[in-house]
Amino acid sequence: MQSLTFKITGLKDETCVRTLANAIQDLPNIGHIEISLEKGEANIEHGRFVSSDDITQAIVDAGFEAECLG
Repeated sequence: MQSLTFKITGLKDETCVRTLANAIQDLPNIGHIEISLEKGEANIEHGRFVSSDDITQAIVDAGFEAECLG
């Protein structure tokens, strides 16, 4: 599995964190997800069949802004 960190804009509370986690988990080949409300970041482990663009799109579709930090 590979790991990517995303800067997430728009996280306000734990409900937002759950919404974001659910949106990302709906993608195939997603492993562990760690979302920090305080930092506004998400660290996501994923398989090779999911790209950073796929993850970014899922985050945007959930109503947040995302920037892949690598």
